Amino acid sequence: MGDSTLLDSLPLAPSEDPFVVEHGGFYRRWFYMIDDIQLLKDTVASLEGTTDDLWVPPWRGLGRKFETEAEALAARGDGAGARAKFLQAKTFYSIARFPRSLTPLKEEVDRDCIRAYLRASEVLDPPLERVSAECEGKSIVSHFRAPAGAGPDSPAPAVLIMCGGDMFKEDRGWAGEMAMDNGLASLVMDGPGTGENPFPHEPESVKAWMAAIDYLAARPEVDERRIGAFGISRGGHSVMLLAGSYPERVRCAVASAGHPYGYRMSEEELNHFVEMRNRRAAFVFGAPGDGPSFPPTTAGKEEEAFKRWALSEIGVVDKIVCPLLMINGKQDHLSPIGNIYYMLEHGPVLGREVRIYPDDGHCAFKYFAEWAPESFKWIREKVDRAV
Repeated sequence: MGDSTLLDSLPLAPSEDPFVVEHGGFYRRWFYMIDDIQLLKDTVASLEGTTDDLWVPPWRGLGRKFETEAEALAARGDGAGARAKFLQAKTFYSIARFPRSLTPLKEEVDRDCIRAYLRASEVLDPPLERVSAECEGKSIVSHFRAPAGAGPDSPAPAVLIMCGGDMFKEDRGWAGEMAMDNGLASLVMDGPGTGENPFPHEPESVKAWMAAIDYLAARPEVDERRIGAFGISRGGHSVMLLAGSYPERVRCAVASAGHPYGYRMSEEELNHFVEMRNRRAAFVFGAPGDGPSFPPTTAGKEEEAFKRWALSEIGVVDKIVCPLLMINGKQDHLSPIGNIYYMLEHGPVLGREVRIYPDDGHCAFKYFAEWAPESFKWIREKVDRAV
């Protein structure tokens, strides 16, 4: 976790501007994975642009620096020190590849990120396994871990950790660690349309998440009666969709942010939502001359997206019958807080819990150190009560 004093001093300014470092802003995704926030700020201050020729070199350079230091520590037998450095390397490679492998250069950095994360994971005990969940003849590469001693005679409860739109499984290793801290096996999977998940980003790709649950249930280390799900941002929406699509398997779910659930924004809210998304569309993270990495939107396009993606339109709101924990910052500019209130006003009367942080934005990352570990304690409690 980054320098808490420096983090605490940052202002709250929800946005997607990669040239500023603020709570609720662009770098919220990585705050809790970076040890030196001042290094982050200094690097941001030196940026000259976001196209891959200007964006990748400074971030990849930091990744290589930390990876070199990690290899030196590993050669001296300092496994813990090497792991910490490899994880820093992974995080800066993650920033370099943002938001995904848009260009050949970013594909290279994606491989850097995977390599550094796997090197960091070599010292883990119990070990991390790269496994494949199969779905319709396609393999979804994921990361699996089980607590020591878990097996057919003593299977452990488990959690599916669901990634979002621009953060991949290598960025969610901390979630697997928190699962282990609570005696939970875990499967960490890239979201459809990202990383090593071959399925497209479409509502129908919930089948990939269902296949992941089936994979967990089939592992001899896992108690198939006690499986939960956890997701952040787009992963939060995926958690909800999965819970409503596969209620016989998902025993509890945690969603930090997520959109759309069924909440209809007011005209003022919608205009602000469109404005914030279009500000993000102004930045090109691909090659020079490429179009927006995040396409511009309009009120009309958002209505079309609502009809296709809203849980209410898909028809799963009333089918989410497992215990549900929803978390977000009240100032979220990407997943309106009204989504949570919608879920409280619809579906089962009991079983829905909420934590809202009034002075934070998307996913409430300012309070990550509070809600993240508590989420996995909550999952363990709920899955144990399911049997």
